[in-house]
Order: sequence, then C-alpha cells, then structure tokens
Amino acid sequence: MENKQSMADHTDLKTTSNEAQGSKLSKVTSVAASLSKRAFARQETHQYPTGGKLAVILASLYISIFLIALDRTIIGVAVPKITDEFHSTDDIGWYGSAYMLTASAFILLYGRVYTYFQTKWVFLSGIFLFEVGSALCGAAPNSTSFIIGRAIAGFGSAGIFTGAITIMLQSVPLHRRPLLQGLFGACFGVASVAGPLIGGAFTQGKAGWRWCFYINLPLGAFTILALVLFLHLPEKKEPQTLRQMFFRLDPLGNLFFLPSIICLILALQWGGTKYPWGDARVIALFVVFGILFIAWVTVEYFLRNTNATVPGRILFQRSVSFGGIFQFMVGSCFLTTVLYIPIWFQAIKGTSPVKSGIDTIPMILSLVVASIGSGAIVHRVGYYTQFLYLGSVFMAIGSGLLTTLKVDSGHSMWIGYQVIMGMGIGMSMQQSNLAVQTCLDNKDVPTGISIIFFFQTLGGAVFTAVGQNTFIDKFLKQLAVLPGINGMAVVNTGATALRDHVPAALLPKVLVAYNYSLTHGPFLVSTIVACLSIFGAMGMEWRSVKEKKNAEMGAASGAPAEMGTSNKVADVERDAESDVGSGPHDAEKEMAADTSVPSTPANKETTV
Repeated sequence: MENKQSMADHTDLKTTSNEAQGSKLSKVTSVAASLSKRAFARQETHQYPTGGKLAVILASLYISIFLIALDRTIIGVAVPKITDEFHSTDDIGWYGSAYMLTASAFILLYGRVYTYFQTKWVFLSGIFLFEVGSALCGAAPNSTSFIIGRAIAGFGSAGIFTGAITIMLQSVPLHRRPLLQGLFGACFGVASVAGPLIGGAFTQGKAGWRWCFYINLPLGAFTILALVLFLHLPEKKEPQTLRQMFFRLDPLGNLFFLPSIICLILALQWGGTKYPWGDARVIALFVVFGILFIAWVTVEYFLRNTNATVPGRILFQRSVSFGGIFQFMVGSCFLTTVLYIPIWFQAIKGTSPVKSGIDTIPMILSLVVASIGSGAIVHRVGYYTQFLYLGSVFMAIGSGLLTTLKVDSGHSMWIGYQVIMGMGIGMSMQQSNLAVQTCLDNKDVPTGISIIFFFQTLGGAVFTAVGQNTFIDKFLKQLAVLPGINGMAVVNTGATALRDHVPAALLPKVLVAYNYSLTHGPFLVSTIVACLSIFGAMGMEWRSVKEKKNAEMGAASGAPAEMGTSNKVADVERDAESDVGSGPHDAEKEMAADTSVPSTPANKETTV
C-alpha cells in the first residue's frame, strides 16, 4: 500500500511539475512569437531599395560626403586670393575656424535629432544649409559675409555624415554595408586630398576663387533632387508634443556643450598664431571651456536615463568608446598629413599648389584601394577589427617614414611613403562606424555615429593646431641661427613664395630648416598619434557584421529578429520560473531526464 501511495504521489508531483513547465514554455513561446511577428512585420513593411533606385541614393550620399570633405581642405589655397580681394589679413583665422566651430559643435546635437525626427528631411535640411552657406561664400561682397557663409556651411555639414550613415542603415542590410561603406572612406579621403588640387586649379585659372564654393551648388542640388524623388524611409510614428520634442534635444546640456566646444576650437585656432599661447585671451578660452565642459558632463550624468545628448549606455559601450578613441587618432593623423604633405612639396620641391596636389595622387590611390578592398574583405568574412590593427601599423610606419624625408629625397621615397600611409588610413577609417552599426540597436546608431564622427573631427582640429605650432616653433629656432633672416617674415611668407623672399645664398640652409621643421613637427606629431591609435584598436570587440544578418534572417523563420529580443525572452523565462516556484529536487531531476520535456538551455532555445 505504501509503495502504491508513494508511486501515486510521485506521479502527481511529476504531472504538476510538467504542467508548470509546460505553462512556462507556453508563455516564453507566446512572447517570442509575438516579438518575432512584430519584427517580421516591420521587415515586410520596409523593403530595402534595389537596382537603379539604390544606385541613385548611394551616389547622392557619396556626393554629399565628398562635398563636406572637400570644403575642409579647399579653403587653404584660396585664402591668399580672398585676402587680396577683401583686404582682410586680420580675418584669415576666421576663414577656417568659422567652419570648424559650427561643424564640430553641432555634430552630437544632430545625432539626437536623427534619433527622434524623420531622417530624410533632417538630412536634406543639412544639405540645404550647406548649400546656402556655400552660395553666400561664393557671392560674398566682403569678409564678414564670407565668414558668416562659412559658419552656415559648417552647421549644415555637421549633420551630413551622420545622416548619410543613417540613410544607408535603412537602405542596405548590414552584411552588405562594409563594401558600400568603404566607398564613404574613399570619397572622404579623395576629397580631402584633392581639395588643394581643385582649389589651386580654380584660384590660378580664369574661374577664380569663388568657384571653390560655387562647385558645391550643382552637386548639392542633384543630391537634394535625387533623395526627394527616390528615398522613401519608414516614418517615425511615435506621438510627440512640441514640448516633448524640445526637451528630447537636451536643451540644458547643449546650453553648456555648444559654447564649450566653440571656446576650445577658438583657443586651438588662435593659440600660437594670432595670439601667443600665454595670452590672456587664449588662457581664458581654455578656462571657460573647462568650466562649461564639466557643467555639461554633470548635466549628462543626471539626464543619463532620460534625454541626455550622449547617453552613458551608448558612450561607454566598449566598441563605441574605443572606436571613438581610435577615430580621434585617425582623424588627427589623416588631416595633419593631408595638410602638410602639399606644403612640403611647395616649399621643398618648389611646386605650384596644383602640382603639389598631383604629387599626392599616390596617397589618394592607395587610400581608395585599401578602403574598398577592406570593405570587400569585411563583406566576405564578417569581421572588421583586424583592419583597425593593420591600419594602426601602416599609419605608424607611413608617417614614421615621412619624418625621414630630406630636401633631396627622390620620387621613390615620397611616393612609397604616401602609399603606405594611404593604405593605413583607407583600411581603418570606416571600421569604427561599422562597429557602431553592429553593436548598437538600430535606434541608437545615429547617436553612436555622431559620437564617432565628433571624435574624428575634434582630433583633426586639435592636432592640426598642434602640428602648426610645432612647425612654427621649430622653424623659428632653426632660422634664429641664420644671419640676416627675419624669422617671422619668412614664416608669414607662405610655402609657394618662399624662394622669392629669401636671399639665394641662404636658400639652401632655409630649405633644410624648413624640411627639418616639417618632418620633426607635423609629421612627427602624426607618427606619435598613429602609434597611440593601437590602444583604440586593442579595446574593440571582435564582432561580425553577419551576426545581425543571421538575426534578420531569423525573423523570417519565426526566431526573434530584433537586437535585444533574446534578452526579452530570457527575462520572460526568469519570470516564468518564478511563477512555477521551487519544486522538490527529485521532481526536477526526473523532469530533466524526461526527454519529452526539454529543460536544457539549448533545448529551450530550440523550442522557442
């Protein structure tokens, strides 16, 4: 009797436990199916463009990237002609800094705007502002109008790069993006290097310097027209009042952040050039920057779970934070090299601005090949982190070799060194952006991209100023030992007119001094930064773009397709377990042994 009663109790216990486990699995399966159905429904409602439509969209994005990169470097060769026409030597510093101020300050705000507003129209508004600024620069009747135009163009450009990546995010599946996004890096690199070449052709030709800015108008108009006609993105239907929209843009945080970045850029642009580093105005700018930046960090900390411009969960995601560090170094190394290699050709080899641009073609070609080639490999294998390591090594070697250039260095040396440098930049420049798209939820990608691009822009602004000041400092020290030479007069002469203002007897020594100051100034700074970039690469996660591809494909087969869905299912499992309660150990063991009730994590996942 006791055995029969025991067997009956055991059977009842097993039945109760199985029913509870079945209820748990039913709950998990129901939630997973619901999540999967919603993800698949979204995938069905939003079809990626293909064929000619996709080609036109991508061409428009590439043109927009080309224009903002071109505008950063084309100004250099046009400045002498602009100052001659406006008689505005005192405003030279503003011609470059006005653009950098607004371009740097508003990048993060644009990331926030793209998160909550319609991507297409935000991007088009950025293009429109860039076009307005370019038109004003081209038609400027005086220096003040020109500076205002530069500031407006910079404001528009701040949202173009983030917007281009965000549009690609919604137009191309992740596993296909590496190859296509490699062309972003190629366009950015080509435009940055070609800026002085195109600018020199305009300023020295019949077109005049104004076409350095008018060139943006037809290309920008094509981009706007093409995207209006062919780009159709899913609408963001989350209801928002004007008050909600305003506070989601973090007005308090931006009240501190925007002026802090403006103070930093002004201090870097003016220090050592317009004013000495010890000047009260430069020191005051750095102090105000520090105070405002600390205030901004404090505001962001208290808003971290609501409307922070840079949420901590995004900034401190491993690939975002280390990707930002890497991109800061790449932006520094790239822009410093791009600005000073043409100066080396003009000053040391005596070439014209146009010829110096032609002489940088080896860097352009290697950058394009490496950018597209690395994108093709990532498309094939899925992993991108290896190119951060390789890019860091190639940049360090290439920039290190540039420090060995001499006055009499031949073609084989300066061509080979540029090729190595271009390969390093090309293969690594876009990988941090891919990491952001791989590791973040789609809704967080615009903010992540804006963080990466902000670091890249800030790095370029900081270290071009550092490179310029190290060059001037070393050059003045070298000239101080030469009799009959006015150091500051030679520095202010410019690279192309150097031979016209230096006595023929002293020219060889001045060229040696100029070469030494470049190779042990900006090129050495670039080398140090390139070496430091390895620390950014070392912190990156080894993730594959194919992970999301498999998740997207899983939606069609009934598996959860959203990033983060698996975590939601896991939460439901834990809730279900708490509902069941803790039964006797004997019953749990018997359930685990019963193959009709899957209880291992792997089996649970299969059932779901």
